[in-house]
Order: sequence, then C-alpha cells, then structure tokens
Amino acid sequence: MKLLLLCLAVAYVAGQVPLPCVSPRQFEGRFMRYDEQRQLQEYAKISYDEDQRRVREIEEREIGSERDYYDKLYLHNIGLEYRFNLKTRQCNVTAISRSFTPFGVPNGANFSGVGVLGLSGAPNEHVNVEFFEGRYENNPYFIGVTQPGCFPVQFGYYSAQTGYDHRTFIDVTLGVPDPNVFIPPTECIG
Repeated sequence: MKLLLLCLAVAYVAGQVPLPCVSPRQFEGRFMRYDEQRQLQEYAKISYDEDQRRVREIEEREIGSERDYYDKLYLHNIGLEYRFNLKTRQCNVTAISRSFTPFGVPNGANFSGVGVLGLSGAPNEHVNVEFFEGRYENNPYFIGVTQPGCFPVQFGYYSAQTGYDHRTFIDVTLGVPDPNVFIPPTECIG
C-alpha cells in the first residue's frame, strides 16, 4: 500500500513539471546580442523560417568603437550565406559555416524553471516565462519562452564552431508576412 501511494505521489509531482511547448516555426522580431569576450554588441531585426531553415538578420554591430551595418541571409536549405555590408555595399557569398539552430524549444528539452518579466500579478504588466535547457546536436543550450504562446524571449547556445551565442528577443510577431525577405540582395546576385 505504501509503495502504491509513493508511486501515485511521484506520478502527481511528475505531472506538474511543464513539458516543452511548441514554438512558432515562422516569426519576425528583433534581438540584442552581446559578446563580452569580443566586445561585440548587436541589435538586429530577424525574419525566421524554421520549416525552410532560413534566417535573415539586418543588424547594427558595434565592436569596440567600430560600428558596421549588415544584411545577413542564411539559407541553410541550400547551404549558402549572404553577408552584405550596408556601408561598403560589399557582398560575400559563402558556404554556410554553421549548422541551423532552431529558436524554439527542442524535443527532449528539460524544464528548468519559471519566472515573471515585469510586475508580477498586475494585469497587462507582465509575461510568464518558462525556461528549458538541454543539448542540441550535442551542444548545450537554454531558452526562455513566453507562456502561453511559446515565443522566444532569451536564447543561449554554445558550440566550439560558433562560440557562445546569447540573444534577448523583443517585439516578436507570428509569421513572416513578406516571404521575399529570403531573397538575396540584388548586389549579391550575378
């Protein structure tokens, strides 16, 4: 009888742990990224399409006192990266140097906590965030997503290939209204 009660208690507690939610497969928004080691600070607009494995980032990048502006298009579906410097009008087209990393909660993610951004308990003054962590392609990551909705708020990922990538997402909207954002700049074609 005690064993049965213990099993029921464990099942009840396990049932209270949030399971990974399904993040939007297409979205637009902005993100901020800071890399202390390289003294790199970025602000970017992002268009994200997980189904076709495409990402476009229009970014303002500051390294030390140097400031640059880039239009970066990652077409993982065909293995090409377009990097267009908006100041110099120079475009580099190369094979993609890193694997596609989804900005959602991967299958097998482990729940690590919950929190509130903003004023807790006040109507329209806060958002609930669930945090998950785990490994993606054998590399550690964490992600914080809104609840409900499962929109990314914070994302961190480390690989030997790319180093540490930590982003804070803001102004995220569902979908990509203009699919032409995934067409390379005309300066990069031809």
